[in-house]
Amino acid sequence: MTFLSRLRDDLTGARAHDPAARGDVENILAYSGLHAIWIHRLTHRLWARPRLRMPARLLSQFARFLTGIEIHPGATIGQRLFIDHGMGVVIGETAEIGDDVMIYHGVTLGGRSLAKVKRHPTIGDRVVIGAGAKVLGPITIGADSAIGANAVVVKDAPADSIITGMPATNRPRRPEEHKPAVDPAEYIDPAMWI
Repeated sequence: MTFLSRLRDDLTGARAHDPAARGDVENILAYSGLHAIWIHRLTHRLWARPRLRMPARLLSQFARFLTGIEIHPGATIGQRLFIDHGMGVVIGETAEIGDDVMIYHGVTLGGRSLAKVKRHPTIGDRVVIGAGAKVLGPITIGADSAIGANAVVVKDAPADSIITGMPATNRPRRPEEHKPAVDPAEYIDPAMWI
């Protein structure tokens, strides 16, 4: 995927996840979640080359300073991740995030071990993680799940789960709890109205 097509894809994801997204120009200039993801893509490429890991870490820390969002360069992130508000989000080194995931502010995808192994969570496609949630350890959250605000998740959850509480428990998602899909083709950029 080229840089411009990836940029368009990210902007489409922002429009699909945020009803307050007014237009692409505003989103490019003002969405710290997008800025953090774009810088992460660069740091992740650098991280893949062992001799460039130090610059990758330094650039990721600079992104943290700018955005308030800390994404380790080793984390693997799918397409159209959207971080809404973003401040205080931490994504650990071995975390894996699927496509079309939405993360609110204060979320931690962290570890529970000091061993140099897979120690951060794997998040499936189309998962929504509520504000302040902590997802800890090498667990897997199935696709189309929703994690409630301030939940502390330390166990796997199957697809289509609602995960809430401290420690979190899960239950199957009911059909009426699925968010209707937004068709990005129906989105009209307000900048085009002028």
